[in-house]
Amino acid sequence: MDEESVTIAATPERVWALVTDVTGMGRFSPGNTGGKWILGASGPAQGARFIGFNKRGVMRWPTTCKVVECEEPTRFAFQVAENKTQWGWRIEPTESGGTVLTQWRNRVGEPPAPMRLAAKLLFKGKIDEEMCDGMRSTLAAVKAEAEKGA
Repeated sequence: MDEESVTIAATPERVWALVTDVTGMGRFSPGNTGGKWILGASGPAQGARFIGFNKRGVMRWPTTCKVVECEEPTRFAFQVAENKTQWGWRIEPTESGGTVLTQWRNRVGEPPAPMRLAAKLLFKGKIDEEMCDGMRSTLAAVKAEAEKGA
């Protein structure tokens, strides 16, 4: 499992609202351009599904995601069907009224061979390093946005 954390001078509720808005994640993540709730879902809930829109350079691709953990305002996680990876957030209050936000990812199965080959070619064998860099960038952007309204 890979994970990165940051301390934010904003309430867990404020942070929760930002990280569970899959439609607006593109404003924070260097590898995502947003998402769209599907199959009747309109927001974060256990079992809800969404399409994530992703990017790297000129490449663009969708992923099919299912919310596997949703406990407001402390935990949110989803599984990506295509690459068998779970992504999630832990949101923990601090004594000072702020929040420690952790983003994590964990492979929960072996992706099909075509997905493994595509990832190897697209990320030139450095997918883990790039994903961790992306998590750090995402956390910094969430922190900046959350602290604007704090």
